[in-house]
Amino acid sequence: MRNLVRTLSATGLLIALSFNTFGADGHAKHEQAAYQTSISTPAILDLSAVEQAQLIAKGELSSETLVAAYLARIDALDRKGPKVQAVLSLNPNALAEAKQKDKDRAEGNALGKLHGIPVLVKDNVETSELPTTAGAIVLANNITERDAPIIAKLKAEGAIILGKTNLSQWANFRSNDSVSGWSALGGQTRNPHSLDRTPCGSSSGSGAAIAAQFASLAIGTETNGSIICPTAMNGIAGVKPTVGLLSRTHIVPISVTQDTAGPMTRSIEDAALMLSVMAGSDPMDSYTKEADLHAKDYLNELGKTLKGKRIGVFKAVQGDHPEIIEAFENAQQIMKGYGVELVMIEAFDTPEGFWGKALDLLLIEFKHELNAYLANSAQAVTTRTLADVMKFNDSSERELAIFDQSLFVQAEAKNGYDDDYKEIKEFLRVSTQDNGIDKLLKDHNVDAIMMPSQTPAFLIDPVYGDSFPGGFAGAGWLAAIAGYPQVSVPMGDMKGLPINLSFMGTAWDEALLLNLAYHYEKANKAILKPSFANGAYEHKHFKDAMRPIK
Repeated sequence: MRNLVRTLSATGLLIALSFNTFGADGHAKHEQAAYQTSISTPAILDLSAVEQAQLIAKGELSSETLVAAYLARIDALDRKGPKVQAVLSLNPNALAEAKQKDKDRAEGNALGKLHGIPVLVKDNVETSELPTTAGAIVLANNITERDAPIIAKLKAEGAIILGKTNLSQWANFRSNDSVSGWSALGGQTRNPHSLDRTPCGSSSGSGAAIAAQFASLAIGTETNGSIICPTAMNGIAGVKPTVGLLSRTHIVPISVTQDTAGPMTRSIEDAALMLSVMAGSDPMDSYTKEADLHAKDYLNELGKTLKGKRIGVFKAVQGDHPEIIEAFENAQQIMKGYGVELVMIEAFDTPEGFWGKALDLLLIEFKHELNAYLANSAQAVTTRTLADVMKFNDSSERELAIFDQSLFVQAEAKNGYDDDYKEIKEFLRVSTQDNGIDKLLKDHNVDAIMMPSQTPAFLIDPVYGDSFPGGFAGAGWLAAIAGYPQVSVPMGDMKGLPINLSFMGTAWDEALLLNLAYHYEKANKAILKPSFANGAYEHKHFKDAMRPIK
């Protein structure tokens, strides 16, 4: 390992991109080859963040080399070549900060757990270096010069903010006909496993960026599926924590009861490290008042024996795709091999009126919470209410070029936190906690629940919007609405596209879920390298069959 890293440092970046031929226009042949040619990854980018941090601490890898390698890869694959369009903005001082981190280490200054490690941040989370836009033109100048508390915690451990990732605009809460991964500022993020397919969820840029190896770590946020879906469809690891484990201060909001940030990484070990750093109470976020009581060093929780644990196998939500069912059954056998006892869960129903009330809750909370955020945004932001944003969008051809703002319209028509809201909130709490996850755990006498995370990525469709033509798998919505934790980890593939496994539990059970996922990941090793295929005609799984026999 030491010789490898020294070789990389000595020879520069080793971005061995083999598509370096140019046409008369200077780029056409370059881009075409980018879809068809295998892309070599610098060896240091295949290391986990835990491994990278250890090497930096030993002086066997420089932060400058690591950051430069990621910046070169972003330039080659995000800005050029396949144009994943996952990264919305870059920190212009990232390399200078990396050099300072190397100097600090050489001088023997105290090192944090993430010293010199670059992190990409979903662009609804405030960082002092860059504007926080939620992908919207009206927030293009939202330069608050504030760090969200979770960002401050990462920096305190030595992390470098590499840049901001694109997202589904306003965290995918603007239209019923939205296209996941699109924002007015960032355009359309694409899935690096097949560029014609969705990266899913509002944390689409973070998911695609980690799959494409544009940073060591990334932050996503979720209200309902926006961490779990992009981790599944991009084939990476992710944690949707208990609501209240991580501060939401200085994050563009949707829901006070469901919003949370969380790690998006290439391994469970990295996710555990990142969660350990970000977790904790924040006096500005009342939902986090118990966080310090429950937060742990999740990295130290990994590897503990699973013998005697009982896991509910949520067959009711496994879907009907044979490839997913086969991978899920294989996952069950892996867990049994660790001494886990499996209990089948064959059915689960939601009460009448559940889905309408689930949407109403978000509509009510979004209007209230967004108005509060806008009132405290940067001075250069002139839209200070949801109504102001709607008025701006109506005058913007760019904003409404693909889909409308129907959810904004519905939210603006809602009242505030009145008695009806309180009834809806309690109904959903009982439905998803008391009569939901907690009841499933108690009735089946299990410690946690396992299930597929979601079906594979569907096609990007700016005409009809997101469609899920293959149906759904998993019950991420249940953990999301309950505010309970869920961990997603690569499980395999379906026709060359990633599929993931999830573990779900009750409040504050992150340590257990991460340990379950860690053991499974260790045995299965199912993370896929993206091919950056242009689509089915170029994807290695299909390309021979898509052409005639010669």
